Amino acid sequence: MFHRSNLLAIPAGHSPPTQLPDEFHNYVKVCEIVDSHLPGYVYLELRYLLTECVHDGKYNAVEYDRQTMTCYFSNRYDTDSSHIHGPARIIFRNGSLPSHAVSVHAEMTLSSLHGPAHLAFNSGKALSADEVRYVRCLVWPSQAADWPTRHRNYDWQDTATVDRVVNNGCDVVGVAHRQCRQDEFFSKCQWRLSFSRAEIVLINSWMPVQQIVYHMLRVFMKTERLTDSADNSEAGKLSNYHIKTLMLWACELIPKSWWTDDLNLVRICLQLLHTLADWLTDARCQHYFINNCNLIDNSFDLTNIAHQLRSIDVTWLSTWFVVNYIGECSQLCPDIISRLFHDVSTGVKLQRAVSAIVAWRLSNLQHDSLHLFLIAESH
Repeated sequence: MFHRSNLLAIPAGHSPPTQLPDEFHNYVKVCEIVDSHLPGYVYLELRYLLTECVHDGKYNAVEYDRQTMTCYFSNRYDTDSSHIHGPARIIFRNGSLPSHAVSVHAEMTLSSLHGPAHLAFNSGKALSADEVRYVRCLVWPSQAADWPTRHRNYDWQDTATVDRVVNNGCDVVGVAHRQCRQDEFFSKCQWRLSFSRAEIVLINSWMPVQQIVYHMLRVFMKTERLTDSADNSEAGKLSNYHIKTLMLWACELIPKSWWTDDLNLVRICLQLLHTLADWLTDARCQHYFINNCNLIDNSFDLTNIAHQLRSIDVTWLSTWFVVNYIGECSQLCPDIISRLFHDVSTGVKLQRAVSAIVAWRLSNLQHDSLHLFLIAESH
């Protein structure tokens, strides 16, 4: 993800800032976040020009004449549409970010890489990635004003975490709602509020078991082709964001004891998948931050997926994870370890194979971490 250093967003009616982080340019255009007819989707209306004073580093604001000019910022990329991937552009990069952009964050670890990205990290080849441009908003948006103060039965999150989330503000990514992509104006001018900064803070506050379950669910949904996180069609589909939303609500609404007292990852995953099936049947998936935003609209037809999820039982899911989750991990190990998975017909043999993977991973942890760090530093 990257943002332009000469563009900033503020909530509608909010005063322009007088100070900005160091990564911003000395001339910054400021847009107001204006609601669209769809919750969570907005327009960016040009409102101010900020100029930095060389003496004290503060910014002075000049307001654009709204009577003579109403300018909505476009969300378009200057690239072939075949490279567009939702709000992202597909890139193959060996070099650094564009000079006009500032790198901020990425929700990615070495263990979560799949496909071309994983091959790139292991072979040193160019990394295939989604490059998401966005407009920075340093203030928590009014659309999610209720989130910081709403009642939480089980004290997740604590006050410090809530404050950190709110102080990080939000971002606005350039993508129109699927129902609006055929309209010339909406497709060009509609943006989506992004809470990815908040989500990263919250995921990092989870217990290890919650982080592992989240990863297991994502791999399961992707491997079984139940999600399409890069859907550009008009028909709504389940996405990885629905899985993230499911986990965020579960961590808030379910006590810690449910996750830890009977530590059975398959049981936890199964109950969450059945909860998701209920959501799909009822056509409801409330946005975690925006109260009036349902992530499942009338364009979704997910009855078949709900039926598939509801038919899963513990025995089937246990076998699936052994073959498709642990078994896939074994393919990255030396042959002497991966061969152990040719026969995991008993609990003892499975335990021996898994223990071998864990020992090998621990012995290579420092090397892998250094390799990942050097690649990140290079980029």
